[in-house]
Amino acid sequence: MRLFSIVFSVALALTLIYVGCTKNEGSGCKPTTKEEDEVKMQAFMTANGITNPTKDPSGMYYQIINPGTGNQPNINSRVNVAYVGKLTDGTVFDQSANAQFMLYQVVPGWQIGIPKIAKGGRVKLVIPPYLAYGCPAKTGIPSNSVLYFEVDLIDVK
Repeated sequence: MRLFSIVFSVALALTLIYVGCTKNEGSGCKPTTKEEDEVKMQAFMTANGITNPTKDPSGMYYQIINPGTGNQPNINSRVNVAYVGKLTDGTVFDQSANAQFMLYQVVPGWQIGIPKIAKGGRVKLVIPPYLAYGCPAKTGIPSNSVLYFEVDLIDVK
């Protein structure tokens, strides 16, 4: 009887692991390539009049509208921002007039882009999926989405 319990427990554990793994594999979500992301970002910037953006070594683009004059944030800074986040089709998926958070808590694209301005600054960010939410879809954000943000840095602590 004890042997049966052990075999049953192992079989159950392996079944649960298998179901969990195949569920992810069967989602149909395959990450896009950097080349595919680049094409999407270039098309978006052209269609939306974002001229002469700077390409960060990470692969994202940014355009500083106002560099600001106050403190510049780092990864450990608490920032207060006003922002709008859009998909490349123009759909607004998130916005706030007064959001506060630690910079290390947000997507890598923000961790890279926000420190490029100082308090009082404004920046446009065009972020590839691998620096945003990537392959898995999020509420209001389809999988592999290039994201666009306009961000005003209100305060840095």
